[in-house]
Amino acid sequence: MDTLLSSSSSMVVRSPLPPVRTIASPSKVYSAAARFSSTPSVNGFRRNHLQLPRPFTSSSVPKFSVRCGAGVREIKESDFQSTVLESNRPVLVEFVATWCGPCRLISPAMESIAQEYGDKLEVVKIDHDANPQLIEEYKVYGLPTLILFKDGQEVAESRREGAITKAKLKERPLKYDDINAVEVL
Repeated sequence: MDTLLSSSSSMVVRSPLPPVRTIASPSKVYSAAARFSSTPSVNGFRRNHLQLPRPFTSSSVPKFSVRCGAGVREIKESDFQSTVLESNRPVLVEFVATWCGPCRLISPAMESIAQEYGDKLEVVKIDHDANPQLIEEYKVYGLPTLILFKDGQEVAESRREGAITKAKLKERPLKYDDINAVEVL
């Protein structure tokens, strides 16, 4: 127990905290006995401090990358002109980042859309951090951002920011008519 000591023999305060701490990380569980160090006395009181181990170092922090499943491919600024603006099919562009939780959340829905409508619609991902000029040009303020391009132009009212379900994605920005061609609202 952490104990506060005084130069007076009549005053001893005990803390209910146990001397052992366990810290969980995604890859390891760190458990260490408490190590106490004394600090100089302040106003006649001396205090013991609990030093906890630091579980993460720069080499142990998990690193994420933009992952593309079947039907979705990652492109860079250099590929944007030929892949998106010069495409003869509509292109759904997903702006994502490796550190973005909602981006990882909608990834399965994007892969499903890409597989389901692969012959009528192309789906691409662009990494936010690696492509700052595109982010600035298309004014991407939130992640994930979905933008539909048709005939080299951004489709009006097709932009969506934030996590979105597959059902909501099918409602907007895409609408499929009777002959299963992609029709823009």
